This record gives sequence, C-alpha cells and structure tokens, in this order.
Amino acid sequence: MNKPIIFAIDDDPQVLRALGRDLKSEYGREFRIISTTAAKEALESLAQLKNAGESVALFLCDQRMPEMEGVDFLEQAITIFPDAKRVLLTAYSDTNAAIKAINDVRLDYYLMKPWNPPEERLYPVLRDMLDDWLAHYVPAFKGIKLVGYQFSPKSHELKDFLAGNLIPYRWIDVERGPDGKEILERNKLQPDDLPVLVLEDGSLLRQPSILEVASHTGLNPDVKKDIYDVVIIGAGPAGLAAAVYGASEGLNTLLIERKSPGGQAGTSSRIENYLGFPSGLSGADLTRRAVSQASRLGAEFLSPLSVQDITQKDGYKTIHLEDGRQVISRAVVITTGVDYRKLEVDGVDQFTGAGVYYGGANTEAAACKDKDVYVIGGGNSAGQAAMYLSKFARNVHLVIRRPNLSETMSAYLITQIAETKNIEVLPCTEVIKACGDKYLQELVLKNCDTNTVETRPASALYIFIGARPYTDWIKLDIIRNDKAFIETGRDLRDYEQFKKNWKLPRDPFLLETSCPGIFAAGDVRAGAMNRVASAVGEGSMAISFVHKYLAEV
Repeated sequence: MNKPIIFAIDDDPQVLRALGRDLKSEYGREFRIISTTAAKEALESLAQLKNAGESVALFLCDQRMPEMEGVDFLEQAITIFPDAKRVLLTAYSDTNAAIKAINDVRLDYYLMKPWNPPEERLYPVLRDMLDDWLAHYVPAFKGIKLVGYQFSPKSHELKDFLAGNLIPYRWIDVERGPDGKEILERNKLQPDDLPVLVLEDGSLLRQPSILEVASHTGLNPDVKKDIYDVVIIGAGPAGLAAAVYGASEGLNTLLIERKSPGGQAGTSSRIENYLGFPSGLSGADLTRRAVSQASRLGAEFLSPLSVQDITQKDGYKTIHLEDGRQVISRAVVITTGVDYRKLEVDGVDQFTGAGVYYGGANTEAAACKDKDVYVIGGGNSAGQAAMYLSKFARNVHLVIRRPNLSETMSAYLITQIAETKNIEVLPCTEVIKACGDKYLQELVLKNCDTNTVETRPASALYIFIGARPYTDWIKLDIIRNDKAFIETGRDLRDYEQFKKNWKLPRDPFLLETSCPGIFAAGDVRAGAMNRVASAVGEGSMAISFVHKYLAEV
C-alpha cells in the first residue's frame, strides 16, 4: 500500500527545498512528500492521483504565488481531496487573507514564514492535524476501476474479459452511487466516453478495445522463440492440461487463447465433482491454479489473440494470428472448446449484454440482488449458475424444455436445486420473446404441453443451451463431422476424404486429426465426454502423442 501524501506548493524554489527537507526529516517514514513550484501543474496532477487511488493527507500551500493564490488553489484542490487537511503559508501581510480562508476553504491552520525552528513552530502543528487525519483514514481502492452503465454490452464485455483473465478490478456503475459521477466530473468525461477503464497509474482508456485492455494489463506479450515444439490453441481445461504436461516434459510450449483462460469451465461458480476437491472449487480457482502451474513450468501465453489459420510446409506448422504475426511449431494441439449456442428468439439479440447473457453468471450476479432472474438450460452449467445466482437474486427461474432435469444434470445438482427455496424449475417451458426498453424487463414464456403463454417481469436472462464447436476459423483440410466437431483417430477412416489425403503408413494416433502432427482434445473433438476431468485427461494425453509424433519426424 502506498503511503499517504503530504503535498507542498510554493513558487520560491529555495523555500520549497527547505520545506521539503523539514517534512521528509519528520514525516518521511509515514508519508510521501510531493512538492512543486507550479500551482496549475499541481492541480492537473491531483485528478490522476485520485484516479490511481492515492490519498492526500495534507496540503501545505503558499498564499502568494504568481499563477494563483494559495486560497484559490486550496478551493479547487479540496473538490478532489475533500478530507485533506489544509495549511496556508503566509507572510505577516497575508494574515487577513488567511483568516478569511478559514471560512472560505475550511482552512485548518495558517503558518507564518519563516517557521524556524520547525521543532517548535511546524512539527507540533502538523503532527496534531496528521494524527487527526489518520484516525479517520480509510485507504482508497488501489487497482483497476471500470466505470460504465450496468446494461451496456461493451461494459459487460470488458467485465467478462477482466474477470476471465483473473485481473482484479472494481466495477463502478455511474447510475448507482456518487463514485461514478465524481470520476466523470473530475476527469471531464462525457457519457459517450463510457465505459472507461481507470488504470492503476490513474490514466484512462475511453471505450477501450479488448486488445487495448490486454496491452495495458500485462497480457499479450511477444513471442519469445523462433520455433516451438508444440503450440496449443485454446486455454480451456484441455489446453491448460496440455500446457502443464508439455512444459513439464521439456517441450517448448506456447498456449494461445482468444478470450480468457478456463473456457466454459472457467465461468462455473462451483465444480463439485472434480477429483481431489471434496468441497468443490470454482472454475476461476481451477483456472488460476492451472495458469500458475503452467507458467511456473515454463509454458508461454498469448492472450487475447485469435488464430486465423494454420498452414503446413516441410512438416512445420505456421499459426497465423489475427494481429498479423506468425508462430512456427513442430506440432499443434487444438483445444478451442465450444461456444454456447445462440437463442434464436425475438428480442434476445437486442438485449445481449443488457440483461441477456451467455454464461456470465459470475460477473453479473451482484447486479441481480433482490431481483427475479431466469436461466435457460438443463445441463450442469445452467444448474451451477442457478445455484450461484440464488445467493443474490430474490428468485431464480430455471427454464427447461424437458419434463425434468434427470436426463441432463448431475444428481448432486438436482438435489441442491430442489432444496433451494428461491429456485423454481419451469419444465416443458421455453422463452419465446424478450421485451424491454433499453434493457431486458420482461420475458414471454410458453408452456409446451398446454400452449399457454404468459409474460413475466425479468431483470436478467442467462443462457446455457448446448454448444457448438469453435472450429469456423480452421481453413486447413482438417476433417470435421456434420456438427463441425473435429474427427480424430480411427474414426477418420469412415471418411473418403481421409483415404485420399492421409499418406503415412501408420494410422492416426487416438487424438490426431486428419493432418499429421495436429491433434484435438477436449470439447472441440467429436466424441468428447464434455466433462472437466475428461478434458484434462485428453489434454495431457495429447502431449504423449505429440512426443510420439516428434520422435518420427
């Protein structure tokens, strides 16, 4: 935690040096001393200090300065740091101005120049004020702040990115509480500038792109090697496991992720059937552990960057990135996972990010306090989201098209949902319309058995309706099934195209695609089990096949 600040301003450099020396001598261990001869420059720096979460304990300001008088400086400074103590340095002829300032700027004290000896005329006065300030001092939040509107798709996108990449931040809704409005006024921002990211150093990013945020938060570093042994595309459980095993076994390993690590599992509020964690753990916690483990073992990360294509030449694979860079690797493991399918219902696209969310229960749950929210889906992800939201929302309504949850959800989750009083399961039901003004306010529901339709108030809708593989980016001749999942291993022999293109004397390895040296693992692979544990197993298994492939080339 940074020390609170004592801010000294005097246009006479000699006086300022003496003042700074005395302040550092007595208070340097407890406070940071900032001094300047320019009052206007000081005012400009105060907004950035406030943005950065710094605290000013005391202003010590000369009255007679050429740019502005000390009283005028204090009048503006206290709008930014209203709790700071205020002391005016005056000559004998300025005492009337100082006395008037006691009322005008709630001046705490005025000191006559010179203040020698400081042990008698400076330190006792300031110590009394600083002790009083410290007694009421609550440190400001130090870190990234995101300022925006709750029902803003761009704000939701940035919240999702920061949370998914395990970057601590504070969300400030400009429509709730004074903090957001204060930041806008202090930095002369307009509503059109939102969302705004306030960085740790106090600088601002107005309506930043994901790549801008990444570059200012230490993500998306440079590629360090000319050639990698294995590049893993996708940082879900399968990709993270592959990175851990690849790095631990001595392979030069690079992991590329287009959004944030963890995949769909990373957004889960609670995973209770993962081996070795009897009390369960959150997807974010599992992701954090895996990322730390892979990094410690030497795996490199590129995020957030999408891969646009893979090309092959002389046994080497070239990965083409969205920013124009290229990465060369001897082997590739595709672990891009799946995306939630879109709900093709009137109004849903209009309110996506403004009350309608695909996943995202963790980042938006706090905004659902004491409200009615809806979750669509009968799988474990939907059940975990409903359980998490029930801690915040007044009521959670779980919408499913089947008569019950038994065929699609784990038994432990079904039991938990049944025992949670504020969760209602709506069987044989579907959402047919989303309604509202600027954000979601109502949902139109249809009972599939009775064909009855009703309109209900809804503050949020979370969608977990199955998945489609993220394989649209693949231009290489990698065989996929009719649902776009990547085929691997012996199942490839069922395709006529494979028989024409595969030229090796051996069969593909179990997780190898129709292109030698390119493997697929996790949910993106046809026939995957769609469980975190199985994805982790496949990711680690893929590395064993990478070793076999590298040994033969």
